[in-house]
Amino acid sequence: MNQQAIAEAGFKVVVDAVNSTGAIALPLLLKALGVENIILLNEEVNGKFAHNPEPLPENLTQLSNEVVRQKAHLGIAVDPDVDRLCFVCEDGSMFGEEYTLVAVADYVLGLKKGNTVSNLSSTRALKDITEKHGGQYFASAVGEVNVVEKMKAVNAVIGGEGNGGIIVPDLHYGRDAMIGVALFLSHLALSKKSIKQLRSTYPDYFMSKNKIVLDKGVSVQDVFSKIEDKYKNHPVNREDGLKIEFDNDWVHLRTSNTEPIIRIYAESNFETTAENIAKKLMKDINEVMHQTKKELI
Repeated sequence: MNQQAIAEAGFKVVVDAVNSTGAIALPLLLKALGVENIILLNEEVNGKFAHNPEPLPENLTQLSNEVVRQKAHLGIAVDPDVDRLCFVCEDGSMFGEEYTLVAVADYVLGLKKGNTVSNLSSTRALKDITEKHGGQYFASAVGEVNVVEKMKAVNAVIGGEGNGGIIVPDLHYGRDAMIGVALFLSHLALSKKSIKQLRSTYPDYFMSKNKIVLDKGVSVQDVFSKIEDKYKNHPVNREDGLKIEFDNDWVHLRTSNTEPIIRIYAESNFETTAENIAKKLMKDINEVMHQTKKELI
């Protein structure tokens, strides 16, 4: 962390605290870092969220508009327990929650060489950045505890999840938006770039997120086994559901713990390709389920 660089940058920051603990913690942190110009949205700590508290683009229109209106350098959004973090660029566009970890890892790896970890459904960009710094990237099953276990196993210097969760072992083994803010602002200040310019230095990957309802009586493991067999000429990972690699593209199929569904995450350099991969796998899953139902009759 570089408090001096942050203070000298003179950042004007808009924070969406979503009526929760971030309204207390973030201003204190920002002031300690030397950020004096802070505009706080949804600052009353009453637990009555002004909008859906997930820091996703569709829930951050107020923050986006205020960043532009205030001519701020950036916007910061956290969730109610301040463990997920995302940023808004000076033009109101999203930095991308998947890229919170990527940018912070880029900064950390520039100071301390080592390995990184994210879950199987997170962007490939972290692997690219890790290898650029000479480290090795590892994927874990989805879930903070699984990321932490893998980080400990491979002695990772940073890790997290694509939902804006940053885990820095030098601080503690848990997602923490506060350390994410400090490290990200250090990176931004030292880069001498705008946040939009910083984002443009990272690979552009597009992710498609879909889900499909499982037919009654269908075994999800049977579905995964048949899909795996169909794509047996491609690298697969069965640590958490089924992940299939297609050169630089991938698709990850995993079940929900709460619903009878299969979640389908696909990523590519091109948005249409990611969507098409997802559609193709959804078609494959439907065909397997249809065939299974015929066999049961």
